[in-house]
Amino acid sequence: MPKLPGINHERAVRAFEKAGFRIARPGKHIVMTDGVRVLTIPRGNPINAFTMAGIIKDAGLTVEEFKELL
Repeated sequence: MPKLPGINHERAVRAFEKAGFRIARPGKHIVMTDGVRVLTIPRGNPINAFTMAGIIKDAGLTVEEFKELL
């Protein structure tokens, strides 16, 4: 798996919005959905690289695709 640095949660939310996800519920964790998948993004800055990689996988994207959305 390619290296993925820690990412600010706001940048991650914007990138997932470009991929078709919408914020379903804000709070301590941001819950996003595309109608099929549900993602939970913590508001920590930066989001740990391992955590971010898991969220990207849950979204059905590759790390390369996600980096292009940033």
